[in-house]
Amino acid sequence: MDAMHNPRLTAFCPQFHRAVELIGRRWTGAILRAMMSGARRFSDIANAVPGLSDRLLAERLRELELEGIVTRTVIPDMPVRVEYCLTEKGSSLEQVLASIGDWATVWIEAPAQECDEVTDASESGSPEDALLTC
Repeated sequence: MDAMHNPRLTAFCPQFHRAVELIGRRWTGAILRAMMSGARRFSDIANAVPGLSDRLLAERLRELELEGIVTRTVIPDMPVRVEYCLTEKGSSLEQVLASIGDWATVWIEAPAQECDEVTDASESGSPEDALLTC
């Protein structure tokens, strides 16, 4: 069998295309990863993803909510709090994002500044800690 050809795959699958377009939108993967690492409040997610504007974060969270990947809960405290949580559908993306992260670790070169941050983290702990940083 040709290494680049998988006879079980069709050339085009509308479900696959929609899924890739959904999770591949700008910032969506980073938002999901932040939520999978424990960020629940808008400000927590915003702080976890450098360079993400509040407007775009709000837009992506609305899209993810409409897709059933995230739920939005208003907590009527003083002041009112809003928390975002992954649904079962959203949590099931964890393996997908982990696989993309594994692929990126092997094939994507990080910018020099980010490599320094990973090196600093690995010097302070085990090699596994460095992998968790990135």
